[in-house]
Amino acid sequence: MKKKTTIYDIAKELNVTVSTVSRALSGFPAISDTTRKAVVDMARKLNYSPNKLASALKSGKTHIIGVIVPSVQAHFFASIIHCIEDGLKDSGYRVIIYQSNESVENEINGVKTLLEAQVDGIMASLSLETQDVSHFAEIVKQNKPLILFDRVNADLKVPTITLDDFRAGYIATQHLIDSGYRKIAFVTTVHQIKIFNDRLEGYKAALADNGLPLIEEHIIFGGLSIKDGRFGAGKLMRGRNKPDAIIAGDDFTAVGVIKKLKEIDETPPEIGVIGFANEAFSAYITPNLSTIDQHAPQIGKACAKMFLKMINQQNPYSGMEHIVLDPTVVERESTNKKAL
Repeated sequence: MKKKTTIYDIAKELNVTVSTVSRALSGFPAISDTTRKAVVDMARKLNYSPNKLASALKSGKTHIIGVIVPSVQAHFFASIIHCIEDGLKDSGYRVIIYQSNESVENEINGVKTLLEAQVDGIMASLSLETQDVSHFAEIVKQNKPLILFDRVNADLKVPTITLDDFRAGYIATQHLIDSGYRKIAFVTTVHQIKIFNDRLEGYKAALADNGLPLIEEHIIFGGLSIKDGRFGAGKLMRGRNKPDAIIAGDDFTAVGVIKKLKEIDETPPEIGVIGFANEAFSAYITPNLSTIDQHAPQIGKACAKMFLKMINQQNPYSGMEHIVLDPTVVERESTNKKAL
């Protein structure tokens, strides 16, 4: 088995001290450019690979951050992760991704696994099942940065980056009203997650502000999936008080709504449909889907910037920030009643 190259081997080849090699490789400012170049070139020649564990033990940092998301299949979360990685790469940080798959048990295991991996901090978006957030307390106890984004919980006194979800529900409803729809239904999740509750309250407020009645049977509680969208749309359209537009809890649910409407010859925009998240596919289905843009890239960039601020403070939670982004409507064919 070939012996691994060490800084002692580099020092011997260059006839310099081990401390000179160590300082040159770590960017110590007192080392001349000539010496630093000679050390780096020799390190490459000898295929030197630094001992990350030893460096971590010495500095107290692994330069690894954990990111917990409900699913990487959703373009929304994938885009956030991409922007986090991009925002941290120049600072030498790498990202470990853990999917909860909407399970609080998986989320608990994710926190434990990432802490055992000695990550320098964790960013997380909560699963649909998460009510008790006590499993995140150990991160704060260890004085490591914890940032919650998109799906948050007020019981955790940590920095957050969210969308104004009340406004998101309000402007989705207002867009449908402005497009000529009057009997607007809402298919959402049964799980009591803040962002979905806020969107529902925004929907109710927009109806009230426009003098439209709130019809309880127009609110369908279920899951967030294509299957749930199909079920919700079917139940609504079989009712005695059929809606003329449907807000779906997310874009996947909206696809299910559209599929079901097509099956019963109620193709949008005859029945208006709008979702949330502006998933990549929403512009390419038929009819293409109106949606609320939740600005995933801005969330990811803000997470990276916030983490770098926190990691460089003695108390990561000093000057805690709560960033709230404004949602925007992306109008497409599925709500274009004027095209009929």
